[in-house]
Amino acid sequence: MTLVIAHRGASGYRPEHSRSAYELAIDLGADAIEPDLVPTKDGVLVLRHENEISGTTDVADHPEFRDRRTTKRIDGAQLTGWFTEDFTWDELSTLRTRERLPELRPRSASHDGDDPILRLEDLLAILDAAPRPVGLVAEVKHATYFDGIGYPMGALVDAAVGDAGWRDDDRLTFECFEKGVLRDLRARGAGGRLVYLQEARGSAADEVAAHGSAAPSYAAERTDPALTALAAEFDGISLPVGTVMAGTDPVRVDDPRPVRSDVVDRAHAAGLAVFTWTLRPENRFLPAPLRRGGEVAGHGDWERWFTSIIRTGVDGVFADHADLAVRARSLVEDGTAGVGGPA
Repeated sequence: MTLVIAHRGASGYRPEHSRSAYELAIDLGADAIEPDLVPTKDGVLVLRHENEISGTTDVADHPEFRDRRTTKRIDGAQLTGWFTEDFTWDELSTLRTRERLPELRPRSASHDGDDPILRLEDLLAILDAAPRPVGLVAEVKHATYFDGIGYPMGALVDAAVGDAGWRDDDRLTFECFEKGVLRDLRARGAGGRLVYLQEARGSAADEVAAHGSAAPSYAAERTDPALTALAAEFDGISLPVGTVMAGTDPVRVDDPRPVRSDVVDRAHAAGLAVFTWTLRPENRFLPAPLRRGGEVAGHGDWERWFTSIIRTGVDGVFADHADLAVRARSLVEDGTAGVGGPA
C-alpha cells in the first residue's frame, strides 16, 4: 500500500507545521506526518520548513526582534530575514504561525495567528496521543550549514527522539537532502528508516562542501550503479514528482494498468523504496493538460494526476491535502471511480 504522508501536516488547509495542521492531518487519514527540523540558538529543534521564518510566522510584527533581521548564505543561496538559530526557544515560542501561500490558500490564511511554533517534542506528543498509529517522517534541514556554525544536527535529532522514547520506534523515518547526517544518525543508533532526498538538479550540500565543483549531481546518483550503492546504506530515496513522472502520461482514474516510471522501476530493482513529493491539487501545481478553469488556486483534475502517480508503484506520497491523497489511493485500490476527475 502506498503511504500517504502529510506534508508539513495538513498544509493545504492550515498554516504549515502548526498544531492544527498536524491534528487535522491525522483526522484526514494520513499514515505519517512530515515535519522539518531546524535548531534554535539554545539547541532546541523546532518545526519550520526553513530556518528563515519571515514567511511562515509573525516575526516581522514583533518590534523587539527587529534587530535580528539579517542576511546569511545557506547552501549557496543568500537569504535575508529572521533565522531560528538567532533566537532562543523562549523567544520563538512567542511567535504565531502564518500561511506561506496566502493568495493561493486564503482559507488556510484565515487561521493565521491561531497557533504558536512547535518543537519536535510537541509533535511526538501529538502522535503518541493519536487514536491510531501515525508515523513520523522527519526531514533534517541544512545539516552541513548547521554543523558549521556549531549545531550538530545528528546529535540534536538523536537526543530529541531518545528523550521522547522514540528511538528505534517502528513509526520513525529520517530523511535529508544530505547523506552525511543520515549516516551519523545510523551510527548513533537513532533507529528508524533512512531516506535520501534528491532534487531534480544540483548537488547535495555535503557533497559540495567536500568536493566543490567535482561534487556528484543528484542526477548522477540515480544511475543504476549509484542506486545499488545507495541501497547498501539507505532504505529509500525521495524524489520530486516531476522526476518520477518524467516521460509518463496521466491515465484515466479507472484505468487499472500500472504507470511505468523508469526511475521507480530501477530504484525498486536496486532494493530501494521510493517516495515522491509533493501532491497538490491546485492548477498552479498540475500539468497544463490537467488544469481546469482560469484560476491558479482552483483545483484541476487532481484525481487523474494523483492516481497516475500512485500507479507508478511508489511506496509513499507526500501531500498537502492528505484526504485527497487517501481518496486517490482508494480509487487505485478499488477501481470504483468513473473516467477522469473533477471538472
